[in-house]
This record gives sequence, structure tokens and C-alpha cells, in this order.
Amino acid sequence: MSINTPSHHSSAVFRLQGELTVLTVSSISARLRQQVLESGARELAIDPSGLTRLDTAGAVWLRQVTESGIDGARLRLDSPLPTAISAFYEGVSFPVASAAVPAERPRASFLERFGDRAYIDVNAFLSFLHLVSDLTWAGIGELWRRRGVRPGTFTEQATRVGADGVSIVAVILFLIGGVSTLQAAAQLRQFGANVLVADLLAIGITRELGPLMTAIMVAGRSGSAFAAEIATMKFTEEIDALRTMAIDPLRLIAVPKLWAMLLTVPLLTVMADFMGLLGGTVTGVVSLDIAPVTFVNRVTNALLLKDIVTGLIKSISFAWAITMVSVYRGLQFRGGAAGVGDATTASVVSSIFAIIVLDLAWGLLFYL
Repeated sequence: MSINTPSHHSSAVFRLQGELTVLTVSSISARLRQQVLESGARELAIDPSGLTRLDTAGAVWLRQVTESGIDGARLRLDSPLPTAISAFYEGVSFPVASAAVPAERPRASFLERFGDRAYIDVNAFLSFLHLVSDLTWAGIGELWRRRGVRPGTFTEQATRVGADGVSIVAVILFLIGGVSTLQAAAQLRQFGANVLVADLLAIGITRELGPLMTAIMVAGRSGSAFAAEIATMKFTEEIDALRTMAIDPLRLIAVPKLWAMLLTVPLLTVMADFMGLLGGTVTGVVSLDIAPVTFVNRVTNALLLKDIVTGLIKSISFAWAITMVSVYRGLQFRGGAAGVGDATTASVVSSIFAIIVLDLAWGLLFYL
């Protein structure tokens, strides 16, 4: 290396000779800094004509010092690089400043955001309707054609939904029956109509609380499990593998779950009605000093077949809605492990919302 410094110290020439590689960059950079300080030059020209070898580290360093300068001195190339290495230099050390900077996207207006949200929601609703039609048709078709469903799947799903959920549903409805009796008695006691608690309990449990609470617990217990299972299968690409093998995932996975729900949730509802009435009867007899025979007679006299059938119709519709929402949320899975949790949470929330809406619709139909 050599350097020529004019007497006025306004400019200088730094000549590069030999190899400019990762092994020599640090020493050359230190020598350049020293020469800039000693010469006091405000502008320094680099003569690379003597270079014989250049690697990526050397090319990046040379581009950096010529663009940014060093210790306040401006640096520039005084002559072109040798032909043997000039193409490599241009290919490796293209200017960063020449890269196009994307323009900042303007903030969308309220109408644009509202339109985007509406477009997404409408597409999601149409996708849900498409799934509902496909799954319902596949479930009906399985009554006559059993191909595509693994033997024993229905029994397995029915056990998971029904038998495994009996204990929690029974305990919860027993407690709800007792709480309902206490709440009703607190109001009816003011009018000396304690005995009417039995009538209110019978109608409330069979028409509303029995099917509604059973469906909510099934949605939280079995519906979330359906969504998590399908989301995990999609995460591990088992759904895609089934389609590759010409196997319909809905027919193999969702149809047994649908029929298990439709047949076991009404049975759970009947059991829930009985446990709710039992809990209310025990609480009424203990807290209201009503004879057990009197309370039971009032309950049986107040019960009508219409009340029980109404609750069973509701439970069937709730079971259908839970299955549809759970399967849809599972198939809408996106992301990794966190996506499975999001699908499960969305399944429970959406299922409970659908249950409440259906309960309101049945109430308007039956009671108005």
C-alpha cells in the first residue's frame, strides 16, 4: 500500500495493491484510518487498479467506505477496478440505496374497513353454509350407505359424548334444580304460594334448563374436543392425506360425530331433566317444609308431554348446531399449536352463541 498526500492536505490518494480479502480487510481498514488522520485530508481517492484478488468481505468493505466515508473524510474510487474482478465487485456489492423503498400504504377509510370486514364475514358465512349442507347430506346418506366410515367409530364417539358425560351433567343439573327451587321460593313465599314452586320447577327444567344446560356442557366438553381433534389433524396434514387417498374427510371423521351427538344429547337431556327435578324436589322438601308426596304430585301434574317433547326437539337442534360449528372451526384452523387453541376457543364460544339463538327461535315458535 502507498499514499500520496498533496501539500494543502485537501485530498489524498490511497493505492490498493495485492489481495483485498477477509484476511486483509481489518489491517487495510486500520491503515486507511491512520493515513486519514495523519494527512488530515478532507477527500481521499482510492486507486484499486493494483488489486489482484477480491472476495465478498473485501467487496462489501470497499463499497461501504466509498459510500459512507471514514472519520469525516469522503472517499471515492479514483480508477476502475481491474477487469478480472470488476464484474464480481458489481455483483456482490450492489448499492443498498438503490433498492426501491415501498411507499407507505395510506390508512383505509371507515367505509373501506367496514367493506373488508363485511366481505370476510359474508364469505365465512357462505363457507359455513356450504359445510352445513355437505355434512347434513353426508349424514343422511350414511343411513343407507356405510362405505367410507370406519366400523365402530359411532360407538366410540357416542361413548365419549354420552356415557363419559353423564356424571358431570347429572351433578350440574341436580344443583341447578336445587338453585331454581330456592330462587322461585324466595318470590312465591311472599304470596303464600310455596306449593307452586313444584309447577315452576317442572316446566322450567323440562322446557329450558334441562336441554339448554346440557347443550352448553356438551359444547364445552365434546364440541371443543371435536374442534381440537380436527384442527390437529389439519395441522399434521392428515386431512390432506385423506383427500389424496380419495377419502372424504367429512364422511370419515364428522359423520360419526354428528350421529353420536344427535342420538346421545337427547338421552342426556332426559337424564338431566330427571336429575334437575330430583334436585329441586329434595331442596323443596327440605327448605319449604312441603310433604314429599305433595311436591311429587304437583310436579307430575304440572308436567305435560308437550313440555318434554319441546325439550327433546331443542336438544336435537342443539346437538346438530354444536357438531356443525365444531367441525367448521376445526377445519378453519390456521397456524401452529396456538391455532389449535384458538380453534377450540372459537368452537365453544360460537357453539354457545348458536345454542342461545336456537333456543330463542324455538321459544318464539312454541310459546307465541
